[in-house]
Amino acid sequence: MRLLLDYRPALRSRTGVGEWIHQLARTLMGLKAAGDPLAADLDLTLFTSSWSERPEGSARRELSGATIVDRRIPVRPLTLVWNRLGWPAVETLAPGPFDVVQATGPIMLPSRRGRRAITVHDLDFLRHPERTWGEMRRDFPALARRHAAGADMVVTTSEFSARSVERQLGVPASRITVCRPGVPDWAAAAGRQDPRPGPGYVLFVGTLEPRKNVPGLLDAYQRMVANWPDAPTLVLAGGSTPAAEPWLARIADGPLAAKVEARGYVADRDRRALYDGAAVLVLPSFDEGFGLPVLEAMAVGVPVVATTRGAIPEVAGDAALLVDPEDGDAIAHAIKRVLTEPGLASSLRAAGFTRARKFDWAASARTLLEAYRLLLASPPAAIGARQEPN
Repeated sequence: MRLLLDYRPALRSRTGVGEWIHQLARTLMGLKAAGDPLAADLDLTLFTSSWSERPEGSARRELSGATIVDRRIPVRPLTLVWNRLGWPAVETLAPGPFDVVQATGPIMLPSRRGRRAITVHDLDFLRHPERTWGEMRRDFPALARRHAAGADMVVTTSEFSARSVERQLGVPASRITVCRPGVPDWAAAAGRQDPRPGPGYVLFVGTLEPRKNVPGLLDAYQRMVANWPDAPTLVLAGGSTPAAEPWLARIADGPLAAKVEARGYVADRDRRALYDGAAVLVLPSFDEGFGLPVLEAMAVGVPVVATTRGAIPEVAGDAALLVDPEDGDAIAHAIKRVLTEPGLASSLRAAGFTRARKFDWAASARTLLEAYRLLLASPPAAIGARQEPN
């Protein structure tokens, strides 16, 4: 099976989408190297393009066995002509032919003959386009429905997103495959059994964008600090967007200046140390297609306070305190409970370890391979597969 994956989101600063595609590719090659029958004939091509950025050496080593096609083509112009013109065919840039061409967003990659699959992580760009920017605002709302209708398969990362695709894009369940992220290697290697000595910090991990509800978190944290001046520091770990400028200005001056630290994007190699210093992870997003930081935190024994919305309840199960993201008092109260009630923190850590073990990259990758094989054995746009939640 000749498979092309669009690796461009993983080229720099791997956020949720980039991490998903990198770990998926890595796992697929691991299954092939281990002799898994589903991956025995897999011929994987990873396509990326950039004028200045190249796949880093460590990523190339982790993807040993895959063919990496790295074109010096600026990302934005290529994305624009692919999205708007459906040209040029990916086979003109990456040596094909391909049996399956997997886009890592909701817009198909143009292909001469390969079955085309798209990925829909969430549909916040349809519900709240004002929260988005760039390609997500310019192209996704206008094109997603048409591309979902024309794709042979739609891949999602949660049952929540799968149901959203059915309901909002009109895609039948038979053409949707759920490929959930698994626990990363740095977290799976040695789960933290005991809380870190000392107070630790309150941790937020994610891109500083409107969907993540950063202002709501700052409001809640400020309320907590007003009544508890010695509260642990809040650490924001994530890349910035233009929307983050007023939030960063807010923590640079005023009552939060000495209490909130913005660390920027934290690379994969430093992620374990970031979590090891945390007393609690807080993710009060308005919407999440999965919520990878919740899984990462659970896997290393960091208690979680997170949103009741999106896919988070599906991911966290009973291993987190879930709060309404629009209720600042509830967010502040939940954070303080975890920080001041050792029994609660301990029970959340134990539940998190148990819950995290339900998320396995190999199982998800096999589900996707099975779906591809069913796809290739079927008429176009006729079949998919699903991975049910545990």
